[in-house]
Amino acid sequence: MMRSHCPNTAMLYQIISLLLEVVSGLLTSTCLLRLYMQHQRIPLSARSGNPLGRFIFALTDWLVLPLRRVLPAMGRWDTASLAGALLIQLAQFSILWLLNGLGASLVSVVVLALFGVVRMALSGMTALVLVYAILSWVQTQSYLADLLDRLVQPPLTPIRRVLPLVGGVDLSPLVLLVLIQITLIVLGSLQAAVLVATSG
Repeated sequence: MMRSHCPNTAMLYQIISLLLEVVSGLLTSTCLLRLYMQHQRIPLSARSGNPLGRFIFALTDWLVLPLRRVLPAMGRWDTASLAGALLIQLAQFSILWLLNGLGASLVSVVVLALFGVVRMALSGMTALVLVYAILSWVQTQSYLADLLDRLVQPPLTPIRRVLPLVGGVDLSPLVLLVLIQITLIVLGSLQAAVLVATSG
């Protein structure tokens, strides 16, 4: 929150903060989705028939393509997409830091950005698993269902190796969602501890 006691200033800060969160969240998650899909070798071009490809390119090309000139891929990992996600988070928290009158240390901005990328990746996987679970219940056969299946199979496969079907029902998505939530709780505590350490 801002230090100013003016209600209008506090309200303006909340509005700006919300808009930043929405825009940066959309751009960061799209960069991370691009990173993950390329790692899974899922085609993104229009010719592949991927309905998300054009949307992903439209939102991220302006940032990812220039970064690729200086950041080569590391194996199957597109470092430019990862760097783009981090830069967007850095921009968000830097703007908030400036609006707060440089109250916190600059190191805290970097810490918040790093944790923000990880949190966004976990939240994105949560959304993918939820949609995947819903589509699996209605047994929808579509390109989107197949795409989601390819995206969520890597984290679900290890769970399915140790968790048998219960009454013919696959509970691995539920277990993954619980694990993600636990990770987010631990992440929040770790972030708070790191921020305290860096501000001390």
